[in-house]
Amino acid sequence: MTDSRTRSVVLGIDPGTAVTGFGVVAAGPRATTTRMELVACGAIRTSRGHSLHRRLYEIHLEVGTLIDHYSPTAMSLESAFHGRNARSALTLGQALGAIVVAAVGRGLAVAEYAPAQIKRAVAGSGTATKEQVAFMVRRHLGLAADPTPSDAADGVAAALCHHFRAPLAPVGGVDRPTGASRVSP
Repeated sequence: MTDSRTRSVVLGIDPGTAVTGFGVVAAGPRATTTRMELVACGAIRTSRGHSLHRRLYEIHLEVGTLIDHYSPTAMSLESAFHGRNARSALTLGQALGAIVVAAVGRGLAVAEYAPAQIKRAVAGSGTATKEQVAFMVRRHLGLAADPTPSDAADGVAAALCHHFRAPLAPVGGVDRPTGASRVSP
């Protein structure tokens, strides 16, 4: 188990229904780029032939597995992008819901950041390109190459954003569910 007084571990997530990128970044008590370490990164790929509901379930299970394996102290999510396509935004919101439920069900604190906030925190500009963000992720963590795939780099960027911003905007903890039902017959 991670001792949050000496080391924080953030699971960063770039949500999607086809591909969900993730990055696990650990840092000492005072997060500076020289004290940060990339623990893991990758992508959760859902089965193309499955229904949306089945894909959401796959995301929920895989994120839960990541939480159980890496024991993060917080989760950082890229919030839903409000684009022109309302259907895509709603679907992305459903993926976010599956991810948040996996975290909250395990008592994990969750923070959401807008895409522009993550880009600004990592690359210095809220309008940075994916390539610029990946390059700065590599620089901040002293990596030999950009994390791949690009969804993983975005997950790492979400984790870095939280490490950089957390001292300024602490995230409240969440209560572990008691299992008591609020549904009355």
